[in-house]
Amino acid sequence: MTIEIYVGIVQFIVLLLSLSIHESAHAWTADRFGDPTARYLGRVSLNPMVHADLMGTIVFPLLGIFVLRGAMFGWAKPVPVNVSRLKHPSRDHMVVAAAGPLSNLLLATVLFTFLIMVKFFSSTGSEIIYRVAANEISGQSILLPLTLVAYHGMMLNLLLAVFNLIPVAPLDGAAVLSGLLPRSLANALEQMQSYGFMLLLALLYLGVPGMLFYPVRDFVLSYLI
Repeated sequence: MTIEIYVGIVQFIVLLLSLSIHESAHAWTADRFGDPTARYLGRVSLNPMVHADLMGTIVFPLLGIFVLRGAMFGWAKPVPVNVSRLKHPSRDHMVVAAAGPLSNLLLATVLFTFLIMVKFFSSTGSEIIYRVAANEISGQSILLPLTLVAYHGMMLNLLLAVFNLIPVAPLDGAAVLSGLLPRSLANALEQMQSYGFMLLLALLYLGVPGMLFYPVRDFVLSYLI
């Protein structure tokens, strides 16, 4: 097994867990705010199978591992939210939407804290983190596989948080921005969202997600390496 495939499998497992946390955060928050739809469907769960989308969670990530050599991209089934059942529809819908990216950001923070501890409390911690970041997976230390999972988990969750906060439907950022804007501007934004999928494709083609993610990645790496 090559290093690229090994790292890709780790990323795939981490992606499954991260998407599950993201979607279950949406479902749990919606239930707390008065809409039990997702709970009735079993979506308040960390079981990846209840959130998995065949193409987005399985096929596309595996193609990224075995065909595109690490260019992984994926998504899960969206959590259904009946906005009319929320106690304060406009505000609560914004919070439900924000819950997914915030859960990824929280998980990334926990993993970052673990890596900082590895760096400062292990005599070889900095070297291990550097090797993992460079895909140089060798050595006998028990910290190596733990650091591998933590590093790629942190990066994938940062990417999920940044990407999903882009204010273009169907991403969570569209509902978050709509809840923050005055009603007149929010209505105008919602009318634009009918073209959201085309706008998202255009942003992907232009590399905008990378432009937003890379400064965050470099900021985090400046503390780790």
